[in-house]
Amino acid sequence: MAGLIQGFTVAFLISLAATPVIRKMAFRVGAVDCPDARKVHSCLMPRLGGLAVYLAFTLTILLFRPLNNDMIALLTGGSLIMLLGLADDIKNISPRIKLLGQIISASVLVAFGIEVTGITNPFGGIISLEFHGVNFGIPLTVLWVVGVTNAVNLIDGLDGLAGGFSAIAAVTLAVVGWANDQLLIVFPAMILCASALGFLKYNFHPAKIFLGDSGSQFLGYMLAGISVIGLTKGAAVMSVFVPVLIMGIPIFDTLFAIIRRYVNNQPIFEADKEHLHHRLLAIGLTHRQSVLIIYGISGLLGASAVLLTFLTTAQAFLVFLGITLGVFIAANRVGVLSTRAVQKTPAPEVQRNRSNFGA
Repeated sequence: MAGLIQGFTVAFLISLAATPVIRKMAFRVGAVDCPDARKVHSCLMPRLGGLAVYLAFTLTILLFRPLNNDMIALLTGGSLIMLLGLADDIKNISPRIKLLGQIISASVLVAFGIEVTGITNPFGGIISLEFHGVNFGIPLTVLWVVGVTNAVNLIDGLDGLAGGFSAIAAVTLAVVGWANDQLLIVFPAMILCASALGFLKYNFHPAKIFLGDSGSQFLGYMLAGISVIGLTKGAAVMSVFVPVLIMGIPIFDTLFAIIRRYVNNQPIFEADKEHLHHRLLAIGLTHRQSVLIIYGISGLLGASAVLLTFLTTAQAFLVFLGITLGVFIAANRVGVLSTRAVQKTPAPEVQRNRSNFGA
């Protein structure tokens, strides 16, 4: 416990100290987000904040944790995804190159043996993902990691939103790990939380620096990777429902965007302004209120995920279905599932990162 507290403190302080330095560096290398009619900020904003989060996480892990197989995999894949985002923040790389880089980064985990080997059977037990000698766990793992990476990137549309969500999700992963004796994921999850919190001081509204692709992709990748380790080491306890609820905000928001665009006969990859954070702004909430409400929703989903680990598989499945139904009903009322809801105020375009999926 003492080592965890020390590591948390060190990661927080490194992130806190590194962010102002990296902010100045971002202006020098041209990694800035320019204001225009579609964005809420009115001045040049640096977008290399993810580098501070990455340094805090990586240095703390190296200082406090032995480099076992899982840690090497996380650090290697995390470094690749951060460099990919860094290149995008500075040079604006193409979506195809970005997607290829994400697949390669996700494949690093698989190369180190970190992959989903089974999914929870609602009627009991685990369904193996290997059929007739073909391992479907590998593409599923890559899909999960790439999907969560892009989903977190997608919600980085308001100051402090992606960073705060990631901190909440990381704490939830740590609690689930601690409660179910999966101590291997507790330390990296809490260090990720501390790294995000240190940066959040400069990123909460009004932000002085953005996460950029380097940050949102790194946070999404690490959350996905840590959750896969949890599934790998204790699949019977940490059912597939748990990580889905923990990542609920970006996962559901991405799913709703697909449904919404399909229903409205829009291209799936075409950006719109109907995401959850857009809709909260549209109904008259302030920037901070919108972010805090999404924090609250994320916290409730996280608490539900913890609850599932203490239930039987059948009970967990029923609770998961109930929560999912409730989320769909709420999303429809807010207007996330369609464009029918009346806007009280124009929803400004606040998406800053260029996800492969679209803003």
